[in-house]
Amino acid sequence: MRILPSGDRALLVELDDLDQVLGYYATLAADPPADVVDVVPAARTILVTTTGDLATLSRTLRELTPALDRRRAGDLIEIPVVYDGEDLRDVADLLDCSPEEVIARHIADEWTVAFSGFAPGFGYLTSAGEWDVPRRTSPRTKVPAGAVGVAGEFSGVYPRESPGGWQLIGRTSVQIFDADREPAALFHPGRRVRFVDAGRG
Repeated sequence: MRILPSGDRALLVELDDLDQVLGYYATLAADPPADVVDVVPAARTILVTTTGDLATLSRTLRELTPALDRRRAGDLIEIPVVYDGEDLRDVADLLDCSPEEVIARHIADEWTVAFSGFAPGFGYLTSAGEWDVPRRTSPRTKVPAGAVGVAGEFSGVYPRESPGGWQLIGRTSVQIFDADREPAALFHPGRRVRFVDAGRG
């Protein structure tokens, strides 16, 4: 672990992998150190913003014990999905299974929002399952809002229409991001997600 200053009000904690990030984030979210105002996880880092002394915060962060049950720290939300994505058959071929097995695996796994990025409300969801799906060789110029995709070890839901290179396996009518809602983003780091099969369209 490395801890680096990020301006005069934040520290960037560099970790080895996403599992470490999830563990440290779960600990920080459950019991934030004094004067911490924000904790922002990413794939290999956590940015911790404070109103207090950086040296004191650095010592506190070094002494933290990461949570072992990191994937069960947050509340659980269910997202209904119609599994009729354009890339469902391709994903099945990549995983050497049938489309029905892809769906069964996707709904059987419990996913955790590891971090956010790409677009407001877009959560990178990870699970204990074995997912290793490459992105599309040619990204789409338009992916509709609500499209459910997989890429690498992650799954995600596009919060709005945008370009994208993830493999699309389904769609949901749930509004993932709404600027007029509090909180605006349905997916936030630490939240657990279970996808529910809502049919084939």
